[in-house]
Amino acid sequence: MKKPIVNDPLEALLGAAGAHQDGWPAAQRRAAEVEMARVLKTAPVQMASDPANGAIAHWKHGALHDVVEPMADHVIMAYPTGVQRLERRSGKSLATGTARPGVVTIIPAGSSSKWDIPGPVDVIQLYLPRTTLERVAREADASAPGELLERTGHPDAITSSLLMSAADVLDGNSSLDALFRQQLTDLLATRLLAAHTGTAVTFEPAVGGLSPHALRRTIERLRSGNDADVSLAELASDAGLSRFHFCRAFKDSTGLSPHAWLRQQRLERAMNMLRDTDASIELVAAELGYASQTAFTAAFKKLTGNTPSDWRRRIR
Repeated sequence: MKKPIVNDPLEALLGAAGAHQDGWPAAQRRAAEVEMARVLKTAPVQMASDPANGAIAHWKHGALHDVVEPMADHVIMAYPTGVQRLERRSGKSLATGTARPGVVTIIPAGSSSKWDIPGPVDVIQLYLPRTTLERVAREADASAPGELLERTGHPDAITSSLLMSAADVLDGNSSLDALFRQQLTDLLATRLLAAHTGTAVTFEPAVGGLSPHALRRTIERLRSGNDADVSLAELASDAGLSRFHFCRAFKDSTGLSPHAWLRQQRLERAMNMLRDTDASIELVAAELGYASQTAFTAAFKKLTGNTPSDWRRRIR
């Protein structure tokens, strides 16, 4: 995640917090991003939100000594850099841990606790709707999930790596970024169900890919350039599968996740335009759906090791 969000988001979030507290029943839980803005007293470096999938936010905040009130969504945290002590009190219970790469912290929806963090923290947070855990468990033909366990600096390199990848893969391309967030949310939900509930859910390995017709139709939609066509929910529905089973079947058929396949296809289109036309880098970026030439250049260099201009000069 590279670009700061704008338009004074902290004021907007804190305004929402005040309206919620004054105008809604006391038992109503706050949205996670609203409660985090209140206690952290800053704005996120960046936040990407999807009403159907929750939100991912990157925060850099200072010391914290406050009560985190009950939130509507589960909050899962990973720490890209730094080392910091964490203390969490719930009633007479005290949990301690260390914020560092490779660990996670989980605040289950509806829980409340007093936090003491003596210094600065760099943290990626996922706000995961309860309904997402239930949907993923249902789609996997698993039993109803147990409650998420509270975790404070708990070692889990898999969950940590998945969540921190959100900070590195958002490319400034709306369809690619949305598809990535949708996949990431479902992957994280699967991991949480397997490792962080009172009753762990077991997932059966994938068996079989998409039918030839479904695969052909999926690839047509991915190539269409229409953001609505590349929604994970729409792709899965068109194939007659749940999101959970669609992602597994697509990867079994192609060797790639839907996001990785679409990113590769966009890269090939970019290379063709750079090699075969005199279109400007800015025009290529716009044609492929990137928000800016800068975003396209960064994404292209990440995948090829060269900027688009350098690659064009070399290939010609």
